[in-house]
Amino acid sequence: MNFDKKDPAAENQFIRNSAHMLEGIFGTADVTPFWVADMDLRVAEPIIDELQRLTSRGKFAYEFHSQGVFKAISDWNLRRHGLKLNTSNFVQVTGVLTGIALLIRELTEVNDSILIQTPAYHQFSKVISTANRKVVKSPLRVVDDSYEMDFQDLESKLKDPNVKVLILCNPHNPVGRVWRPDELITVLELANRYNVTIISDEIHSDIIYQGYKFTSLMTVGADKHVSLIGSPSKTFGLQSISNGYLYTENTELLEKMKAISESLYLDHGSAFSTFATIAAYEKGESWLGAFMEYMQGTVDWLQNFTDKELTNVKMFPVEGTYQAWLDFSGVGLPGDELIKLFGRAGFGASPGTWFDSDAKQYARISFACPRADIQEAFKRLDLELKAIT
Repeated sequence: MNFDKKDPAAENQFIRNSAHMLEGIFGTADVTPFWVADMDLRVAEPIIDELQRLTSRGKFAYEFHSQGVFKAISDWNLRRHGLKLNTSNFVQVTGVLTGIALLIRELTEVNDSILIQTPAYHQFSKVISTANRKVVKSPLRVVDDSYEMDFQDLESKLKDPNVKVLILCNPHNPVGRVWRPDELITVLELANRYNVTIISDEIHSDIIYQGYKFTSLMTVGADKHVSLIGSPSKTFGLQSISNGYLYTENTELLEKMKAISESLYLDHGSAFSTFATIAAYEKGESWLGAFMEYMQGTVDWLQNFTDKELTNVKMFPVEGTYQAWLDFSGVGLPGDELIKLFGRAGFGASPGTWFDSDAKQYARISFACPRADIQEAFKRLDLELKAIT
């Protein structure tokens, strides 16, 4: 599989669709867009074959096969993570954020508080605030050049009786941590102690690098008040055609979520999403192996180049996801000037303030793209940084 090969037509379409947003952020659309946390690589051939099979028929009637999807997901998680999931305990929704939004509305009331660990995926705050709930932040802390949970702060926030839900991101977006079993056990104990429900977003669970191992919250003693949500979108590059799913062993919550999903017709999906998902989980494992080998090479190159060339920039270790979190505080530029420098370099990173209002000297990049694009952009960035020193 040649992940270096580019499709100029697809690339141009992607940039063209993003031009307005890029100009608004960087003052120019002439940047390589690393801001979106999606894959810009050709997907597995079994997925393409399945989609072509569907389109070649020329007929698009109702064709749902949710149990086939849930079985494929369950079998995959058993093979990859040793995670035993009951196919009857899934609820299909249109996407992960939809699942979080539904859970928030079911588990909390207006003006209740929901805790996130910052820096955090920016859509978490949006899905909370648009439901008229309050965002409570527990900042992660840097220990020995890596992010850790601040359990003392976490407990102080969970003690508040108004905090009803904790959204856990594992692996964490944007800092790239894969939470260890001991960390998950501590979070679970605190949530149990203060009667807080955990929503465990594990959408990046298959994107794990050498030396690390993913542990689902469900395997460390998560009982009936914990939910797990995910999607094939990140693993297999199915962002625009995949559904999401949530999983819980809380029978009461499960029945409520099934009823909500059915009443809003969120469980229908489509033939494309259904059979692409089944093909991905049943036939995509060898492709994922090649993809992760390629991503490991990119991570190694990024870390080496940053350490040797970008001496005023720190890249935090990437344990999971295909995002990297970068600290530019050593450059000495105000946040707005840093973004202008990105624009001059054609370096389309996500501003750190998307993930934490205080992260003005930080940026996130998504590197699930041809490595040559990453290398070219980082070399341009290096030139711009050297020009101001």
